[in-house]
Amino acid sequence: MDAGAHDRIPETALAWHRAGRGAVIATVVETWGSAPRQAGSQLAIAGDGTMTGSVSGGCVEGAVVTEAGEALKDGRPRLLDFGVSDENAFAVGLACGGRIRVLVEPVGSQIPEAMLADLVAARAARRAVAEVVNLADWSRRLVPGPAEGEIAARFRADRSGVEGDAFVAIHNPPLRLVIVGAVHIAQPLLTIARAAGYDCTLIDPRGAFGSAARFPDETILDDWPDEGVMKAGLDPRAALVTLTHDPKLDDPALRAALGSQAFYIGCLGSTRTHARRVERLTAAGFGPEALARLHAPVGLDIGARTPAEIAVSIMAEITRVLRRGA
Repeated sequence: MDAGAHDRIPETALAWHRAGRGAVIATVVETWGSAPRQAGSQLAIAGDGTMTGSVSGGCVEGAVVTEAGEALKDGRPRLLDFGVSDENAFAVGLACGGRIRVLVEPVGSQIPEAMLADLVAARAARRAVAEVVNLADWSRRLVPGPAEGEIAARFRADRSGVEGDAFVAIHNPPLRLVIVGAVHIAQPLLTIARAAGYDCTLIDPRGAFGSAARFPDETILDDWPDEGVMKAGLDPRAALVTLTHDPKLDDPALRAALGSQAFYIGCLGSTRTHARRVERLTAAGFGPEALARLHAPVGLDIGARTPAEIAVSIMAEITRVLRRGA
């Protein structure tokens, strides 16, 4: 699920429930107009009022927390409606011109612990799964992805929403970014990518570059780049960026990436550098269709100069490709 998935809402709610703290999951099921969060955004609330995640960016969280407390008491779900035509919506601060519906469900009584555990296990194994909740009778089921029909389209678009009488919450595997080259640009790029919800892996066989001192708390592989890319695994939820400028390091990674399902492959370097790169990869047997997958020079042209600005341009281009396609 796009919004909320990286917040580990199901995992947190399951842990709170098992610890005896009580847990409620609130989920945006529909939005209209200038809603602050999209469908699928989630908030977990413990019995003591502790919360994580967001359903409105702060506009209606207070009202949702109050309803969550009531849901824990009576064990029943509720579907809340907030909009500018509702006096209560003004009271809680939803004055952005939009409208949202929020599903509030207590864990245990409405969300079976075993089903929530199955969802958490699927997410941990990077298996796509959809939660389907019937809003008429409150029944629910898990549907493994990829599925057929409309749900299949939702998996591809990474879009939760209402289908008839049911709300479909898409839980795709987390987005991932693999960076080849522990250079200066990699430092802000890792920070920005993680803030955008990506799990990150840094690959560099050069110990002086890919050190824990330079990149504390990062996942660093000191394999040769092609081996590192294969080890990291590039599925349709993964992006790769090469930053070394060194063909001995970048080219093996690109050869491995071009044989993968990665949705984005970007390469740092000038237009002239990329032309030489294309010549080498063409000689290695890659055709025009494969080479067209490369985004180079990497990043949107925003006039970036500093490493941080270049990192912003790279993440912006990755986001554009993810949301709008190449």
